Amino acid sequence: MAAPRLEIDLDKICHNARRLVERLAPRGISVTGVTKASLGCPAIATAMLRAGVHSLGDARIENIETMRSARVAAPMTLIRSPLPSQVARIVRQADTSFNTELDVIRQLSSAAQRAKRMHAVVLMVELGDLREGIMPGKLESVVRETMRLPNIVFKGIGTNLACRCGVSPDARNMAELSALANSVEAAFGTTLSIVSGGNSANLDWVLGGAKTGRINNLRLGESILLGCEPLQRQPIAGLHTDAITLVAEVIESKLKPSQPWGEAGQSAFGLPSAVQNRGDICQTILAIGHQDIDPEGLRAPAGVEILGASSDHLVIESDRCLPAGSEISFQLNYSALMRAMTSPFVVKVKKSRGHQTCRYRHR
Repeated sequence: MAAPRLEIDLDKICHNARRLVERLAPRGISVTGVTKASLGCPAIATAMLRAGVHSLGDARIENIETMRSARVAAPMTLIRSPLPSQVARIVRQADTSFNTELDVIRQLSSAAQRAKRMHAVVLMVELGDLREGIMPGKLESVVRETMRLPNIVFKGIGTNLACRCGVSPDARNMAELSALANSVEAAFGTTLSIVSGGNSANLDWVLGGAKTGRINNLRLGESILLGCEPLQRQPIAGLHTDAITLVAEVIESKLKPSQPWGEAGQSAFGLPSAVQNRGDICQTILAIGHQDIDPEGLRAPAGVEILGASSDHLVIESDRCLPAGSEISFQLNYSALMRAMTSPFVVKVKKSRGHQTCRYRHR
């Protein structure tokens, strides 16, 4: 089988999504399955829907278009602020978009009028992580202007935490989001259909028994695909952490000195780390590198240590020299997964019920 490749177990992804849907439903929280790490892969999206996720969310309209072209039937939300240059595509393909800029919402309104469509908007609020969001004190004025725009439906509010600065969802910031929802409803005599509390980083807060207030939706990607929570990268009980595996092929394996020699400068990726002299080791090279994965996001199997990487080579120490053509499997974190999914040189092999269902390369 071709390598390098990602082996994607759709049944395990479905299991993870179903368990999360079942655990959140009693708290009144629906799940939006986030497909951005998989580039809107229709098979992964379908596995999430089969598990009972409420809707699908993606940060790129191109991925939503991929799912629409594959006839994936689900409400779809653009979960990144729209590019003004893409508003016509967004109102045509996405049911809802997350927004922070009034000028962009006005452009969505104009595009929706031209397309004779209605487009729903969720306003994102800044609660401390300093990525995107309207400052809380400005929210009501933005709501007022949004509600005046033709062909725009003000659907609710949301926030995002833990993605840029690592600010954790907790009782304080989630209570603030609930209070903002109540304040908006009281000020405008409306009912918000969605109060989206965040992403997989919210799971510790929710599943730990917190009072969830008005929060009725979470956007989950990493927890479904990798079975862990993002704050500490710890496995979530009852979920598979091996739904996606990276397999790489050996192209060289030799006994070599553990320490380089000669005058050293910067490597292709900056200053190399100091290396202790441990004598000769079995150095093995795999045909994958920075262009395809984040080497720091790989978890090696027993008997293997990752030593470094260049653009096209992953250098490991193995407990024995391996024949060329041998394969080694790695688990991935979210960073490594996204880069591998994006690489056109990594084959994606999806399996369900023990059978290979699809094999493709992104172009």
